[in-house]
Amino acid sequence: MGAIAERFNQVKQRIQIACDHANRSADEITLLAISKTQPVEALLEVWQEGQSCFGENYVQEWRSKYEALHTLESEGLTWHFTGRLQRNKCKYLAGKVGLIHTIDSLSLLKEVEKRTPEGHTQDVLIQLNLAQEESKSGFQTIEELRSIFQPETPWKRIKLCGLMTIPPQGTEEETRAHFRQIKQAQQTLQSQYAIELPELSMGMSGDLEIAIEEGATIIRVGTAIFGQRK
Repeated sequence: MGAIAERFNQVKQRIQIACDHANRSADEITLLAISKTQPVEALLEVWQEGQSCFGENYVQEWRSKYEALHTLESEGLTWHFTGRLQRNKCKYLAGKVGLIHTIDSLSLLKEVEKRTPEGHTQDVLIQLNLAQEESKSGFQTIEELRSIFQPETPWKRIKLCGLMTIPPQGTEEETRAHFRQIKQAQQTLQSQYAIELPELSMGMSGDLEIAIEEGATIIRVGTAIFGQRK
């Protein structure tokens, strides 16, 4: 077994232990392998271990890997986009990736819908930055989301699936508090707008256990699988 495959299986074990501790089923958790800057060979090694969902941060890099691996989509390979998305790049992604994690403005969401081909539905997550960090994008308050979720804004080719966040650096308890805040935001939005937002994308290599305990459904793991980026 190669080093990547070994680390991948260690991550799977961590997920199972965290789910056991939180009295959750591991089937509730989607492990997203963040493969940015990694060669296609590294993705294939993890694919052969049973991983099917990969996350990319850069549109041009994703396009290259998409071309190299598109034949595996019929066998279950799916892509998520987890990087900051520029409006002029939406045309390359919309309708081709399973989930866009980083919708951080109403204008970006409108552009994604505009660029989604007819007959397709693009699943998206709304990125929250409730810590209001200047270095991160995302909606900083729940009130800012009114224009997205209000009934007067019907989305024809967009499916609002949930929320995504990147916690600020801090102690374990500060990270846990942030994840709880996102979970509360999910519950508030579902109640306020009578909608379902089942997905919570939160938790990475260093804090996936906390995220699972606090309700994450998608965890984004790069370093713990692929090792430190060069």
